[in-house]
Amino acid sequence: MFGPIRGPWPDASWKGWWGTTRPYHVPVFILTHHARPPVEMEGKTTFNFRNRRIHEALDRARDAANGKDVRIGGGANTIRQYLRAGLVDELHIAIAPDSVGWWRAAV
Repeated sequence: MFGPIRGPWPDASWKGWWGTTRPYHVPVFILTHHARPPVEMEGKTTFNFRNRRIHEALDRARDAANGKDVRIGGGANTIRQYLRAGLVDELHIAIAPDSVGWWRAAV
């Protein structure tokens, strides 16, 4: 969900989809197979790239949350890993229409 890059980061210029001010305003921990230094943005958002297991990323997020809730977002594979490990207390599913299908139907 951070960006369209698959595989090693070609450089540090890509900083996500939202420009300089992110909507999160909290530390974000991104699971990746390719390490990258943290990216600090305006609005108290720091993207931390973790090439570790889901438990380690969750532990870091819990530490950063300082007793507040931690939200897990991502694709189906990420969510399935946390569900299988029994690490999800509550599940919220948002369904969005298929914009490609809508565009094709509108043409």
